[in-house]
Amino acid sequence: VQLVESGGGLVQPGGSLRLSCAASGFKFDDYAMGWRRQPPGKSLEWVSGISRGGDSAAYAESLEGRFTVSRDNDKNTLFLQITNLDPEDTARYFCVRHTARTIIPSQSSAYDYWGPGTQVTVSS
Repeated sequence: VQLVESGGGLVQPGGSLRLSCAASGFKFDDYAMGWRRQPPGKSLEWVSGISRGGDSAAYAESLEGRFTVSRDNDKNTLFLQITNLDPEDTARYFCVRHTARTIIPSQSSAYDYWGPGTQVTVSS
């Protein structure tokens, strides 16, 4: 199993980013997927999750409205669109594979693989 995130970078407040996660080594559409992030000096936070088919998604309450998770099962890729970026969004963002029993991921959903992450820095 391999998960590789990309798309991070330095962005000004108010800007947008689209993060990607390329998945390989497993049947992508058999698993719910998600995103977590770790701000500097803080613990890992749940961001979002999406069902196997991409028809259902969930978000951390404080992030809903600015974050949109999606997936392309034909290309084995997970996405996270972030708009109106705020300096508090500065973090390393990780793509995770949820365990096989997960239908719609939530904050407490278990995951078994994750990527190395991509850094997002929001600063003027």
